[in-house]
Amino acid sequence: MMGTLEGHLLPGMFFLIFSLYYSVLMSLALLRGQRFLKPPLPPREKRGHRSWPSVPVEGVVKAVISVIGLMAQFFYPPGENRLMMVDWEDPQRPFLFKDSWQHATMYGFFLVSGVVDILSQWCWARQNIKLERAAEALAFYVLALLMASHVENKGTLEIRVHLLLIVPVILLGLVLTIEVWAPDQPPFWVFKAWMWQVLGNWLLQLCVVMYVPPSGQPWKGDNPTDLAFLTIFFCWHLGFGAATVAAVYGLCSLWHHHWSSWREAPGAKYQPCPMGSSSEELEKLRSGTELQDGSI
Repeated sequence: MMGTLEGHLLPGMFFLIFSLYYSVLMSLALLRGQRFLKPPLPPREKRGHRSWPSVPVEGVVKAVISVIGLMAQFFYPPGENRLMMVDWEDPQRPFLFKDSWQHATMYGFFLVSGVVDILSQWCWARQNIKLERAAEALAFYVLALLMASHVENKGTLEIRVHLLLIVPVILLGLVLTIEVWAPDQPPFWVFKAWMWQVLGNWLLQLCVVMYVPPSGQPWKGDNPTDLAFLTIFFCWHLGFGAATVAAVYGLCSLWHHHWSSWREAPGAKYQPCPMGSSSEELEKLRSGTELQDGSI
């Protein structure tokens, strides 16, 4: 049971915190009418000498959390060592520490996603957003596969719990896959914020659901009532996740309308140059800027 608790607590905290961050990012982008959730980085030669502002915080956080998770799977509690995969002394060569290696594989692919973010946004000459989305989608597909195999030889209760967990994981993977070819679609921003919220909340609630049932008695996999309540509880999380995203949007709307308005100078609103603008459009922008400068 403790292995299940540890395996859900750390990723649950990460997904929940990231979902709140992403909800704020999405809300501000919608309120400002941005075409991009995050403006793409300019080529490396145009970023100036100080490269520290472009450090990919999301990628670094993913990498750090994944490394912590990997170390915990193999060496926690202190004194443990679960790195051995096969017992070579046994003639049958049994596979050891299955759950630890499954969780480590999950962390490993999210580590790859974080490293891709860092390389794309900090090290390479040009940011490769499609590769970032593809690496993140791959991590979620691997997570779904691991969850499907994680239920083998488990009780009915754990099977139901992990099958429900697969739902937001697959949906996030599909949306990220679509974004490889159709990026920066506001409906996808909202849907991802919702699924991130559901995934984080459900993983954290598992730590309670599997140990502190409403009746005060241990959950029973052969009890239809307990199994039915799990599904009901997950549906509640769908609604709670949507309500949380809406609440974050409401708070950001209040901030946007009542706090940020006085900080903007009248007539000095920044508008990013369209990425695919023709030469004629660029000339019109230049001439408009010259006329404005001449009138000041």
